[in-house]
Amino acid sequence: MLTSFRGRFAASLALAGATLAIPSAALAQEEDDGGLTISANAALTTDYRFRGVSLSGGDPAIQGGVDVGHESGFYVGTWASSIDGGPAYGEMEFDIYGGWSGDLAEGIALDVGLLYYAYPTEDLGGDVNYWEPYASVGFDLGGAEATVGAAYAWEQDSLGGEDNLYVYTDLGYSLPSTPISLSAHLGYTDGVLAPPLLAGTTDDSGFDWSIGASLSKGILEVGVAYIGVEGPSIDGFTDDAIVGTITASF
Repeated sequence: MLTSFRGRFAASLALAGATLAIPSAALAQEEDDGGLTISANAALTTDYRFRGVSLSGGDPAIQGGVDVGHESGFYVGTWASSIDGGPAYGEMEFDIYGGWSGDLAEGIALDVGLLYYAYPTEDLGGDVNYWEPYASVGFDLGGAEATVGAAYAWEQDSLGGEDNLYVYTDLGYSLPSTPISLSAHLGYTDGVLAPPLLAGTTDDSGFDWSIGASLSKGILEVGVAYIGVEGPSIDGFTDDAIVGTITASF
């Protein structure tokens, strides 16, 4: 079953990682030739929160993606969301990524890859797209799951010549004999994308966090999460929020 980094991570902040940062356990379509797996997902969220910060201006967002994975563990995919980015970033985020995921040992899984954030509807003609490698390790704790991970965007013109490091941990627990999952997330940003810096302070580091729950039924999953960030509270941007999301996976 393929669950890409981008679909996992972005939606996990909306759903607070319903099952260990795997918010939309995609129901994959198995292909007969070449050992390929294709999956897709579509979601409606009340607020697109990326690492605790709203990229949709506190308003609802439409999201979706397609992933193609190989039995070897290699995968590629795309993911998109509506945003409220103004002239500089436009009304859409479009991501492309690729990587490898697989088991290192029993109960321990690795996911590594490279992600490209693109904003195709920006109006100013500026360089706002950027790259970010990522890696995470997941642990099966017997009834619960945990993930620790990091993503690093090196110095790029689109980031003002600055870099950004993000480290995080996710916890998930599925209630036995129920379709309900509980989750928690804690992240730390050091760099140009830190929530306090984005909120207008001079502090280039800060935390984000969330707690949530979700319910799965067939191809649908409904989740709710409480999300917050460190730093000034700006309405529809860095304020604490309760976010609801409904996801369909195919």
